[in-house]
Amino acid sequence: MNLLDYLPIVEDFPKPGILFRYISPLLPDPAAFKYAIECLSTLFSSHEFTHIAGIESRGFIFGSAFSLYCQKPFILIRKPNKLPLATYSETYGLEYGSDSLQIQQSALPKEAKVLMVDDILATGGTILAAAKLIKKAGGKVSGAATIAQINTLDGESFLSKNGINIKTVLAL
Repeated sequence: MNLLDYLPIVEDFPKPGILFRYISPLLPDPAAFKYAIECLSTLFSSHEFTHIAGIESRGFIFGSAFSLYCQKPFILIRKPNKLPLATYSETYGLEYGSDSLQIQQSALPKEAKVLMVDDILATGGTILAAAKLIKKAGGKVSGAATIAQINTLDGESFLSKNGINIKTVLAL
């Protein structure tokens, strides 16, 4: 199965000049979605982690499915003002602006080894912000996973320089 068949490019979204890799068409096909989760499992079969953190919003989809597949606890890393209890916050840059993420302060047990999951790796800013939140919450970053990465934005190199091991199913 070729997962690229399910990831069309949308030009000028969310603003002019951006080539957005649209991952949602993968989801309605159960066989393709299952295959994507199995690919993640293969990448991390010998990797040690105790928890999976999904990054809002598509990271929730892939992270929660991967969590069930691995039988590991799942935690949420959300956009601001979505979590009801005390949170830690982190602001980060995007290739087309800036944003913030939050994690509930009580989300992780101390010394949890957390694998972060998102859909697409672009510049790496979102994953680095999530890693900082995991550390603030008392966890350790075990690594990061995405379904695809956009090679021209060099997010893998950026994350590596910041001590984060990233693995992706597809390179675009």
